[in-house]
Amino acid sequence: MRNHKLFSFFLIFNFFGIISAQVDTSSELFQTLKQKDSLIFHEGFNKCNLPPLEELLTADLEFYHDKGGFQDKALFMKAMRENICNSPDRKPIRKLAPNTLEVFPLYDNGKLYGALQKGKHEFYIKEPNKELYQTGAALFTILWIKENDDWKAKRIYSYHHEAN
Repeated sequence: MRNHKLFSFFLIFNFFGIISAQVDTSSELFQTLKQKDSLIFHEGFNKCNLPPLEELLTADLEFYHDKGGFQDKALFMKAMRENICNSPDRKPIRKLAPNTLEVFPLYDNGKLYGALQKGKHEFYIKEPNKELYQTGAALFTILWIKENDDWKAKRIYSYHHEAN
């Protein structure tokens, strides 16, 4: 009897569209957040171009890492400067694993206010005169919030890290 009630509850919510599915990869939302992901990781993490990265983060950013713990925005930016960007002779590089990016819209009374973006990223090391080599991979989830019609990362989760 209980399973029947749960199934009915699920069907009702699904019928009325309250449960959202991943958006199509060709949608404007998906493409916008894919571009924002690139700014965070390609510009910020890989190139150490930190001002555009900092602009993409809310003032109350929370970053959760399964190995490194919790960081607020100030600690996150400090870690980027001192850990990710401090050694050009052994530079960490992040790549988005192909076909893993997903985006799920968040609505409040029919108005889009945020989105969850998730995927898998791979980590590499770049050293002078050497081929780029992979050191690990992890899953990530980013909670994006619209602030004044611009998308900002509010919560970032990096988890299930595996070494190569």
